[in-house]
Amino acid sequence: MTQPLPSKPFLDVLAGTRQAVPPLWMMRQAGRYLPEYREVRTKAGGFLDLCFNPEFAAEVTLQPIRRFGFDAAIIFSDILVVPYALGRNVRFEVGEGPRLDPLDTPDKIATLPPRADGAKFAPVYEALRRVRAELDPKIALIGFCGAPWTVATYMVAGQGTPDQAPARMLAYREPQAFAKIIDALVESSIGYLLGQLEAGADALQIFDTWAGVLPPREFQRWSVEPTRRIIAGVRAKAPHAKIIGFPRGAGALLPGYVEATGVNGVSIDWTAEPSLMRERVQSKVALQGNLDPLALIAGGDALDRAIDDVLENYAQGRLIFNLGHGIQPETPIAHVERMVKRVRGYRG
Repeated sequence: MTQPLPSKPFLDVLAGTRQAVPPLWMMRQAGRYLPEYREVRTKAGGFLDLCFNPEFAAEVTLQPIRRFGFDAAIIFSDILVVPYALGRNVRFEVGEGPRLDPLDTPDKIATLPPRADGAKFAPVYEALRRVRAELDPKIALIGFCGAPWTVATYMVAGQGTPDQAPARMLAYREPQAFAKIIDALVESSIGYLLGQLEAGADALQIFDTWAGVLPPREFQRWSVEPTRRIIAGVRAKAPHAKIIGFPRGAGALLPGYVEATGVNGVSIDWTAEPSLMRERVQSKVALQGNLDPLALIAGGDALDRAIDDVLENYAQGRLIFNLGHGIQPETPIAHVERMVKRVRGYRG
């Protein structure tokens, strides 16, 4: 008789089962704080070269699992591979981040195809297959995309800006043109996420890093509704897909986001108000978060207190322990080890 596959604590939480010891991973866990990552990054050349080299992308995905034994691996890629597959010129300037040709007028937007060239995602799928083949069966594999609003902010401005004013202004002045960008991203993201599931991803995360800059009406139109459409599109072909949303900075708007989108879990940042999160969000879906990445850099007693706060606030419900955003490059590895030990030692 074949043996049943071991359960994955990360997936169990998303499916509705609280774990006595919360499963643990970190956003941006494959990255510059690890010397082994920096070594592969040097070999790869450019950042997109690393994303689109299945051997290297699989290797850096697995590095933090080997070092820390996290409960989930997230495929190494970037949210801007979708604009790349939509034919946009995407490049990464050393020390400055992503650069794209701005898509900032209705005439330019009219040239955008309605959906991405799916063949350009093939290296990501191959990396997922390689990771899945090496990953311990108890460890979940996460695929992801950027939410349309956040991806569109980079496409419009051509780079990140402090408050994403170029995209916000375009959405106010030219809502129909802006909606064309959103529609292309929704359609492309559905196909991309389904491809990741087929290649071996166990769950998906939708990163809406810039959701918090939107007023309530615009948040509903440009963050909630496109995310709802993506999830509906994915579940039309993969009904049981487990999906986490991360509308960073959504705050009091988060309960409505959960209700409207149908996510299985939400990631929250470190500013979230605990009683609101417990009573109106965690009572319905799993919570993921929400250690301040700066506390992880600080270390010592400050780190211990911050970890304990997360556990005290949320570990009696369904919790996936994580940071409130990505780990910073200057984070000491010893502090990550301390965090893992403290979370794994929790008995709630």
